[in-house]
Amino acid sequence: MDKKKLVVFLPAHNEEGNIGKVIARIPRTPHPGWQVEVLVIDDGSTDGTVKEARAAGAEHIVSHARNRGLGAAVREGLASCVRLGADIGLMIDADNEYPAEEIPIVIAPIWEGRADYTMGSRFKGVIRGMKLHRRLGNYCFTMLQALLLRRMIWDGQSGMRGFSRAAMERAEIIHDYNYAQVLTLNLVRQGFRMEEVPITYQVREHGESFIKFNKYMTNVLPAVWKEMRRPVSRKRAAAPKKAQAVAMSGEK
Repeated sequence: MDKKKLVVFLPAHNEEGNIGKVIARIPRTPHPGWQVEVLVIDDGSTDGTVKEARAAGAEHIVSHARNRGLGAAVREGLASCVRLGADIGLMIDADNEYPAEEIPIVIAPIWEGRADYTMGSRFKGVIRGMKLHRRLGNYCFTMLQALLLRRMIWDGQSGMRGFSRAAMERAEIIHDYNYAQVLTLNLVRQGFRMEEVPITYQVREHGESFIKFNKYMTNVLPAVWKEMRRPVSRKRAAAPKKAQAVAMSGEK
């Protein structure tokens, strides 16, 4: 029987001090009958990110000639997962803040058929080392998503997310700077089932975040407004398994 494929992809910009550690933590046998491949989206790095990724065992590397932004890198990662034949894709930040060893629990709702899109939730799990201003920023942007979607969301900015193949094929990220808010708004508005999974989070030890408050506000808020105003096509709901079986057998 052919194995199912999980592609773990890492958007990365100048993460030579962290990316090898992340790749080393990725489980290579997360579930019986599954194979795992690692994909790095190098977003115009000028350091040794690509060299370290290859040395750590990344099977695939896609490089941007210049830094295009995290939104563009995630968009490329989703498209590349589809091209590589992934049944499930898992995005994880390359900064070693998120627990790669917990990938199986983050994607479990997808391979068990309960969800199409999952987020590793720091605020439902354990957080170590996050400063107060970052907590407040996360709370505010998460609350905005929750209000717009009219559903409870715990961690709208998570850097660890799982996707079914259908979610990867249909996901749209409408700006290059970031992806976090618009991707969730887009997928949930299309009718994809989302589930949050508690994870363990530790603030990075090396390097620094690219996010700057003023730039974040001037890029993300207009993109959220644009996403909510544009029409989306809702995906066709899958028929219940019993109904599918009856249809295939020809019974009435």
